[in-house]
Amino acid sequence: MKKITITGVPEHFNFPWIQVVERQPFLAKGIILEWIDEPKGSGAMNKSLREGTTDLAIVLTESFIKDKIEGNPALIIGYHVESPLIWGIHGSVKSEVNDISELGHGEFVISRYGSGSHLMGFLLAKREGWNLEMLDFEVVGDLEGAKEALQDEIHKLFLWEKFTTKPFVDQGIFKRLGEIPTPWPCFVMVANPNILDTHDEIIRDLRDMVYQESKDLLAKTDYPSLLSEKYKIKKEDIEAWLGQTNWAQDGRISKTSLTETMETLKDLNLIAETLSPEELVFKPLVALY
Repeated sequence: MKKITITGVPEHFNFPWIQVVERQPFLAKGIILEWIDEPKGSGAMNKSLREGTTDLAIVLTESFIKDKIEGNPALIIGYHVESPLIWGIHGSVKSEVNDISELGHGEFVISRYGSGSHLMGFLLAKREGWNLEMLDFEVVGDLEGAKEALQDEIHKLFLWEKFTTKPFVDQGIFKRLGEIPTPWPCFVMVANPNILDTHDEIIRDLRDMVYQESKDLLAKTDYPSLLSEKYKIKKEDIEAWLGQTNWAQDGRISKTSLTETMETLKDLNLIAETLSPEELVFKPLVALY
């Protein structure tokens, strides 16, 4: 039995993937799907793609594009979520700061270098007019590490998807200081070239099943309740998140979208060069326009 491994963060964005994997749609073809939760985020998933320990990953767009330019052999097979990610800006509840505008610099705790929590710190600093050369980062591993770190590092910030952290804000574990959206579609589906070489048709079918699942779930009246129960997020918060989320429905990707993402990363000095959009994607499965 051939195993195809898919990795993603254990968050509400990936529920359509979980549903498809649980159905095991390729058993008759001798293929079993395995889902792996990766709480450390996109930086860790990029590492898994590089090392070949995962076949597919659902990665933050900015994180993968930076890693691709730096040598990751994996390729985009489509967007997963086309709307921006809204990042919550969090501080310690012990901090006297109540709004991001009260700060004049940026010190952050991050999951790992190259992760969204790392890269978005630069975008926030640019927005707030802080010195990009003076940013400071402390690696804490994951959300649990950030919760622990902000008990002591009361002057540092932590960026994470706002609805995932909303329960911790409600419980008084984090203080919400503001928000910042990504200026690009937030999640890409990425595949290791080895699996594309041997099972490109299966990967295409799997991707399209997830697209269909995303559409089918939105039509279910109990979808917010399902997500609320599984991810321990208030139903009204799930409904707010669904109201601002656009799921990808096919393998079409705008060249302009990819180019503008790379130009923003280069403007922030996060990448030294850009690639053509064609170099980022697996062209047999992606329709660039």
